[in-house]
Amino acid sequence: MNSVPPRLFALASCCRPRTLRGRLSLVALTTAALVMVILTVVFNTAVRHHLQQQADDELRTRAAAVGATVDTRHNPVRVLETSDDALLDTNVWIYAGTRLIEHPASAPAGAAITRTAAHLAAHGGKRCAALEAEGPIRLCTEPVGAARAGASHTAVVTAMDLAPYRASADTLLIASLALDGTVLACTYVLTRLAVGRALRPVRAMTEQATEWSVVASDQRFGGTGRPVELARLGASLDELLDRIRAVLRHEQQLTRELSHELRNPLARITAELDWWQARRRSTSETRATHASIADAAESMRTICDTLLDDARATAQTVPGTADVMAELRRLRHRLAAAGKPAVTVTGPDALVAGVPATLLERIVSPLVDNALRYARRCVDVRVSQETEGVRVEVVDDGPGVPASFAADLFQPGRRADPEDGHGGAGLGLPLARRLARSAGGEVTYNADHTPGAGFVVSLPAG
Repeated sequence: MNSVPPRLFALASCCRPRTLRGRLSLVALTTAALVMVILTVVFNTAVRHHLQQQADDELRTRAAAVGATVDTRHNPVRVLETSDDALLDTNVWIYAGTRLIEHPASAPAGAAITRTAAHLAAHGGKRCAALEAEGPIRLCTEPVGAARAGASHTAVVTAMDLAPYRASADTLLIASLALDGTVLACTYVLTRLAVGRALRPVRAMTEQATEWSVVASDQRFGGTGRPVELARLGASLDELLDRIRAVLRHEQQLTRELSHELRNPLARITAELDWWQARRRSTSETRATHASIADAAESMRTICDTLLDDARATAQTVPGTADVMAELRRLRHRLAAAGKPAVTVTGPDALVAGVPATLLERIVSPLVDNALRYARRCVDVRVSQETEGVRVEVVDDGPGVPASFAADLFQPGRRADPEDGHGGAGLGLPLARRLARSAGGEVTYNADHTPGAGFVVSLPAG
């Protein structure tokens, strides 16, 4: 199969409009042209058929008038002469069978038009034919009288020049083509104007998007006075901008937290290296330096993993529900399998929280880990029903939270006593609160719980 020549394809691609207004205008023009062509063909066909019908009716009327002057009661057939019949006999042939009784002076017996008239008369009946050899001529035959036994039939053939009718039809065709061109031109211009006016808000929105700063600007695409479709588009773009701004703010916050949390371990590593390079150290001192650097590096890795897990969990939070007691029992089994102290989970079954199961675990796990880190003997997780959701309380019997530090509990990287030997980067509680808030919940510190510390997770009902 032959392919399209590259030159023709390039020409078609070059001529195709590149703008939406141009394409819509071209579609409207093509559709209007197709409709106008169909209407023009149908109209002119109907006009030509009507004009031909008028010519045939006039020819038959003349033939009937001439037939009234033919006497077929006698044999041979006679033509009765009447006064002022010269006009009536113009372009008229009278046949009795195959015998030509009368013909126009301008059409001798051997002429083409006379032969056509003889052919029509020989077939009998009412017939019409066109003759183009001597110009656009229309001939019709009309039987005269009733055929008698043993007598040949008599017919009158009349002819008419169709040039005036053809001229009228051609004039109507030219006028319809001129009207088509005018309508198509107006359609193209009006379509471009209408589409341009309709796309004006889109152009304005494009200019706004170019000028605005995604983060700094508070302007909105949505507004009044716009069509419903564009208003919906503006609302969707506004929601998209809100998401972009939220993501950028989240990334900026993550960057700030990373830089803040990594500063202390990096300072420890730098200090240890400076101290070690200051003079020759013993093997035990070198090992202590290596251990300190490894501990700082592990702390940096923990900080990065925690913050990145937080970022992924926040970005992937989706609507869902979780069976609270079932998830907490699975968490308890995993902790027991990892060799952690026993965790007691109490509460009514069939409590459903309006958060995904994975998110529920990410919220509660840092609180349980923190309680296990400081608990003396036990950690309790108590579940209860609230008016507007589910309450999960994590308590321990440890030393509790110093009153002076309670206000900084949920600040990233803050610890009441960094040298208490329990480890941790101070990110578990802030992470739990952030995840709970992302699902419409909250994490708070229960200062009334004694002895030890108590934290309350409030989650929406499922």
